[in-house]
Amino acid sequence: MRAAPRFRLALTVTAIALAATVCIASAQAQASGPASWRFEPLYPPGLEDPATQPPVGLGRIGDLEFWAPNRGVLITSGNGSTIPAGLWAYDGARWHELSTVCGASDGRIAWAGPEDFWTISDGRPGQAANPANGEPAPLADRTLCHFSGSPAQVVGSYASPAFAAGSYQEMHAAGCLSESDCWFAGDPLPEPQVGAFQLHWDGHALSAEPYPQGHPVEDIERFGRYLYESVRIGRGDRLSEAEPSPPQVLRRIAPVGFQPTFTPLFTRLPRYAPEELPEALDSLRLGADGEGLWAAAGPAPGSPEGSVPAEVTVLHYEHDAWGQVLGPFADPEAGNPLAGYVVDSIAPEPGSQSAWVALDSPKDASAPSPLASATVARISADGSVSEMQTLPAPGEGVGPKGAASKIVCPAQGDCWMTTTQGWLFHLQDGSTPAPDAESPLTGLIGSRPADEGLPQVQPDAPPEDDSGLEAFQPPPFIPLPESAPSAPAARVRVALLSGVKTHLLHRDTLELRFHLAVKARVRLLAKRRRAVVARTRLSTLAAGERHLLLQLDPRRWPTKLELQTHALAPLPTVAPGKGGEAGGGGGVVVSAARFFGALGEPGWLQ
Repeated sequence: MRAAPRFRLALTVTAIALAATVCIASAQAQASGPASWRFEPLYPPGLEDPATQPPVGLGRIGDLEFWAPNRGVLITSGNGSTIPAGLWAYDGARWHELSTVCGASDGRIAWAGPEDFWTISDGRPGQAANPANGEPAPLADRTLCHFSGSPAQVVGSYASPAFAAGSYQEMHAAGCLSESDCWFAGDPLPEPQVGAFQLHWDGHALSAEPYPQGHPVEDIERFGRYLYESVRIGRGDRLSEAEPSPPQVLRRIAPVGFQPTFTPLFTRLPRYAPEELPEALDSLRLGADGEGLWAAAGPAPGSPEGSVPAEVTVLHYEHDAWGQVLGPFADPEAGNPLAGYVVDSIAPEPGSQSAWVALDSPKDASAPSPLASATVARISADGSVSEMQTLPAPGEGVGPKGAASKIVCPAQGDCWMTTTQGWLFHLQDGSTPAPDAESPLTGLIGSRPADEGLPQVQPDAPPEDDSGLEAFQPPPFIPLPESAPSAPAARVRVALLSGVKTHLLHRDTLELRFHLAVKARVRLLAKRRRAVVARTRLSTLAAGERHLLLQLDPRRWPTKLELQTHALAPLPTVAPGKGGEAGGGGGVVVSAARFFGALGEPGWLQ
């Protein structure tokens, strides 16, 4: 289909801007020289003077994620003394404490927008113990915090009662496609249920959407228009459907409105060595940039009986094709240069066709030691391994800081790595990003709202009776002059539907936004002349700002939209001229032809 002139112009301008950006980036890279890893000291808040205060470890850092090279967040469990559990932020110049709430034992971070991100966090104490055996309520990595706004605040906190069929399970993975499409996943559901625990955020509420196969979910990464999810294969996993052989360790999650939501990736990868069981390979750690998706795994803790130990395995997805660049059969003559290691994470370095991997020894991975050194290596898309380094580098004057843990590369020549003991290392090529002048990650967040999903605790005592306080003096009674009663002013009902806007996503998905005055049943139809060519299911939506997504077929492009609504509560009334209009009580069909042209040109149309 021919693009509209305005869209072609936008593409042309974008292409020019991208070309200019590439040229500038290339010039900076040439001028900055080779990149090298360096220790990045951090200090307790308020004690940032290196002359008087030694640097400290932040405690276990569960995750480290960047929206841009000068906008990043990490989540920590705290070090038990000078650093509380919470979040730290990077603004291009320095790291600073961002939040003393929503920390986690092994948390995760998912950016949904430039001023919007989620964390998998620890729960707060206070829930009752299991009445059956006195077991305390589990708290580690079982709640969610939603940060949004500028400056950032915790706008939502989500949890569930423990020891119930619908209890949140421990979560290990998080990812977002947009501010209204995020996924969180982790352990299998408790018996007798079958499936992996998963939550979905649609912009308004969280809903449980478990996957029928009971393998625990270990990582989620966005690449292109999809999320990719990796699982850990283990003996005893409860499955509700036939498991393919070999089992599929990766699946794809489609954006809201696309079907099916989950697609197992039948790539015949990873390849296993002869007599190697799938359970011998640990879950794949995922990393992506604009060019490709990487996945890496090492031997699982404890090789299963009857299996040879697994090798470090690295997969690469590019140009709609998967390849195994390291592992069994990748290059039998060269052997495996990462033999004897386990993989903690992988991060592609943008523009380099290579990725950095964080490595550890099997012994230290089971019992992390503060005396271990961090090992990192660069692997290219052709499978060659280079720049294998042990950090801190000789001559830095810094002792061991623990094994390598999380690694991420927000730009070429710019990577960050955390250690198991809560320290940071930074790969730099001499250039630095401009400070983030518009950063929402300012100030210190010290409050977290009540957990949605948990019953709120009522105060033990009634509120103080202040009715007899001397400061309270009722105003004197002054009788008003009598006047003839006036007829009540006529009032009109507000419109059920208002603020309708449409937006075309990915050129074949229509997003319709609108405001509902009260709870209503809603369905969106797309018609081509008289024929219905697409429709959403009939949904019950609460009052407020809402949206629907409708996937379209470019071969049967609609010429008209109809939004069918039926109010489920009485519409409020207002005085004339205050935004009300008669009607709209139920069974309303709103023609949307005026919102959506025959070509459906991208952009918001009002």
